[in-house]
Amino acid sequence: MPQVQVVRMPHFSGLPLPAYATAGSAGIDLLAAISEAVELLPGRRALVATGLKLAIPAGFEAQVRPRSGLAANHGVTVMNAPGTIDSDYRGEVKVCLVNLGQEPMVITRGMRIAQLVLARVERLEWQPVDSLDSTHRGEGGFGSTGKA
Repeated sequence: MPQVQVVRMPHFSGLPLPAYATAGSAGIDLLAAISEAVELLPGRRALVATGLKLAIPAGFEAQVRPRSGLAANHGVTVMNAPGTIDSDYRGEVKVCLVNLGQEPMVITRGMRIAQLVLARVERLEWQPVDSLDSTHRGEGGFGSTGKA
């Protein structure tokens, strides 16, 4: 199991480190490390601090993903989902939330605002060619496989 070094910033004080909710959980819930509540109006976004700095191991990324409950119940999601935390980033993890719902949503200190998933990353090497092999699908995209 990869180990991730974590620095708890002063504004994280008093909050528990994120943990897996169940043995089968893929992600851990990130918490809002804010001193004052943030009202997220419909159609608006906010960058919410987590109070954590991470050292993601080389060969991995951390993906910041929406929480299904916030999305289903309030229309609140992660703006750039999934957000990527690169292995060489050492700043504070912040979550860009957007309210796509109809009602304002209040984000409070300690609220679970997003999930963090650790994932392996493969680096690619470009191989320039003059043409690609053909497939049944070909160049069909954006819904082309759903046509009868």
